[in-house]
Amino acid sequence: MSIELAYILFTPYTIARSRTGGVLSRLLVRLQLELVGSQMIAPTAEFAEAYAESQLHDTTDSPHTALLKKEYILKTFTPSNGRRHRVLLLLFRGPDAVEKLKAIAGPIYPEKRTIESSRGETIRDTYGDILWDEKNPERVEYFEPVVFTPSTDAQCINNFKLMASFLANSQNLVENMVYDNPEKIERTLVIIKPDNWVVPSSRPGTIIDMFSRTGLRIIGTKIYQMSVAEALEFYGPVEQALINKLGPHAGKQAIDHLTEKFSFHIPPAVAESITRDFGSAFAREQFYQIVGFMTGIRPDECDSADIQKPGKSKCMIIVYEGENAVEKIREVLGPTDPLKAPAGTIRREFGSNVMVNTAHASDSTENANREMAIVKIDRNGVIDRISTFLCSLDE
Repeated sequence: MSIELAYILFTPYTIARSRTGGVLSRLLVRLQLELVGSQMIAPTAEFAEAYAESQLHDTTDSPHTALLKKEYILKTFTPSNGRRHRVLLLLFRGPDAVEKLKAIAGPIYPEKRTIESSRGETIRDTYGDILWDEKNPERVEYFEPVVFTPSTDAQCINNFKLMASFLANSQNLVENMVYDNPEKIERTLVIIKPDNWVVPSSRPGTIIDMFSRTGLRIIGTKIYQMSVAEALEFYGPVEQALINKLGPHAGKQAIDHLTEKFSFHIPPAVAESITRDFGSAFAREQFYQIVGFMTGIRPDECDSADIQKPGKSKCMIIVYEGENAVEKIREVLGPTDPLKAPAGTIRREFGSNVMVNTAHASDSTENANREMAIVKIDRNGVIDRISTFLCSLDE
C-alpha cells in the first residue's frame, strides 16, 4: 500500500488562465481521495530552483522529460521582475494517493503526438500542450504541463520536506501585485459551504469557475472546519436580524393558528407575549440551524469543552482581490434565496434554500475583514498536515 498523503501543484499559467475550477472539478470527481489541504503559495527563487532540481531525481522519467520539467519550473515558478507568481498547492489523502494523482494528471508526453491521439482522459490531455519546432524535431517550442505531482512515494516525501521548510516562512495570502489604482482594490471572502462536500462532486470546482468570470484574483485559500465558537461569532449579526425579521412574522402565524385551533380570541397582552417569546424562539432556532449546518454541531448541543474545537463539516475558504471585489462576487453568487436568484448565478444553479445556498460571500469590505479575522485567514493547516505526516514516517 502506497503512502496516503500526496500533493498536486497548479502552475501559474493554470491559475492565470482561470482553469483552476475545471482542474479541481476533475480531481474531486475522479480521484476517490479526500481533499484535506489547499494553499496559494508564491515560490521564491530558492524554492523554484530546489523544486526544479528534484525533477532530475525522478527515476520514472526519461532524462529528456526530467529536463523539460526542470526548465519549465525554473522559467515559470521563479519570480520575474521582482514579482513572485501564484502556485496552488492541494493536499489529498487516501490509499495510493501518489499513484492516483499521477494517473489523473497524465504523462508529460515528451514524444511527438498528433491532436487525434489526445482523448481528454487526463488533466494534461484536456488542458496541457506540447508543441515541437518544425525545423528542429528535437526541440520543444512550447510546453504547458498544467500541474505537477510526484511520480513516486520517495519523490513525494522529499518534496514534502522542501515544502515544509518553505511554508514555515510563507504567508497564507499572496501579496504579489502592485496596482495602478490601489484605492480601488478590495478583498472579499468566499466560503464554499459544507453541502458541496458531502459527496465527491464537481460543484466546488464549477463554483470557482463561475466566480472566475469576475476577473478577480484568488490570493488565498484553505480547507477549513469552522468551530461552533467561530460560527457563533461569524453569524452573530444574523441572529438579531432573524429575530427582528422572522420573529414578528412567526409570532403572528402562531397567534393565527391558536385562534383558529381553539376558536378563542387571545387577549392583546397575551398575544404580545406569545409573539415576542415564540417569535424569538423560532428565530433563534433558525440561527442554531445555520450554525449546525456550517459546523455539523448545533450550539445548544455542543459541550462547552468542544466549542473551540474544529467542527465536523468541511468548507473551502477563498479570498478574492481586485477592483469592486465585493460587488462582483455577490453579483455572480446571487441573492440569499436561490428561488429569487437570477438564472446563471451560483445560488440559482446549486442552492436549495436560504440556508443551504451553496456559498457565502462578504457583503462589504468591513465585513470581509471581520470574517477573515474570525476564520484566521492568515493561517493555514497545510504545513501542519505535512509536518505531521513526515513525523509519522519516523515512528
